[in-house]
Amino acid sequence: MKQASTLSLPKKIIIGIQFLFVAFGATVLVPLLVGISPSIALFTAGIGTFIFHLITKGKVPVFLGSSFAFIAPIIEATRLFGFQGMLSGIIAVGLVYSIMSAIVKWRGPALIDKVFPSVVVGPVIMVIGLSLAPVGVDMAKENWILALVALATAILVVVFAGGMLKLIPIFAGIVVGYLVAIFTGNVDFTPIVDASWISLPQFQAPQFSWAAIIYMIPVAIAPLIEHIGDMYAVGAVAGHNYVKEPGLHRTMLGDGIATAVAGSLGSVPNTTYSEVTGAISLTKVTDPFVLRISALTAILFSVLGKISGFLESIPGAVLGGIMLLLFGSIASVGIKTLIDSKADLNKTRNQVIISVILTVGIGGAVIQFGNFSLAGIGLSAVTGVILNLILPEKSKPVRMK
Repeated sequence: MKQASTLSLPKKIIIGIQFLFVAFGATVLVPLLVGISPSIALFTAGIGTFIFHLITKGKVPVFLGSSFAFIAPIIEATRLFGFQGMLSGIIAVGLVYSIMSAIVKWRGPALIDKVFPSVVVGPVIMVIGLSLAPVGVDMAKENWILALVALATAILVVVFAGGMLKLIPIFAGIVVGYLVAIFTGNVDFTPIVDASWISLPQFQAPQFSWAAIIYMIPVAIAPLIEHIGDMYAVGAVAGHNYVKEPGLHRTMLGDGIATAVAGSLGSVPNTTYSEVTGAISLTKVTDPFVLRISALTAILFSVLGKISGFLESIPGAVLGGIMLLLFGSIASVGIKTLIDSKADLNKTRNQVIISVILTVGIGGAVIQFGNFSLAGIGLSAVTGVILNLILPEKSKPVRMK
């Protein structure tokens, strides 16, 4: 692996910017979907990455970007409790990460494996993707031609492209879809024209809301498990056990504090990016300093008003086309989680857990406690955890006739 001693500073800068572009499409897509400026997400991604590196002693080659797991909860929580109220829920999610990091330091990762096994995490991830499917379809049908162009481009890149291009299917799909939209007269350039060259991100202060906090906290389960998987993955790529040193408790704490800071500034939650881990594997560059260059670049991009204007000018149908692939891909990750863990689906208890999680999450079940409510992804996650803890391990297998 290429470390600091083997790379010149210009090469580090080029690779660092390249890593940002791997994460760029996903990082700016989340804020666009929830209706906020992408500049704030770029800013908090950069700041969050620096926070993560500070807490992990600068040892882990990770970039934090916008989390897709929270798109549906953010949209619904904003509708129910207002945007500023929803932000307090994001801060609470970050604090949950911090609490879990303390538990991991105390009891070790085995406790998380017991409470959040694959039969809970897998279907919750599936719910995250499938519950967002109607959003993608609604945006795509604004202009099916643009949507299909963006979708086809992303699919072709994923399936046939090689090298670094294979790592940026979202970015490639948006660029090609945007170019076709320009040639067909479907782009409104007003946001670009009106934007200043230099413009600070649009920060917003949170407003305390117990209801939003209770609504958002359960959604943290799936990204929490994803974080653990990412730490093992990047460790395998770099040839270093980051779960042991600097420790999973430190990486989890870094992710949590970064998310809490993002919420306090009016942005979306952060998460470790598997796409960047893929880029690290491809380039063989594991120097964490390079990822800090990516973070600095994200911050610089966030104050360039014309970039934000460009992102806001992307037609909704182009984004919808990308989402048709992206949200389905999230659901497929849930299926892969069950397959990779070799979960025994002949066990009645496992079938019950998976079935109820999917039904509750996709069906839109809601539990109301006065002014508080629990619904969707959060309710399905809580339901899965409870069922996993109370149902006996030994159960009769289902006999197929």
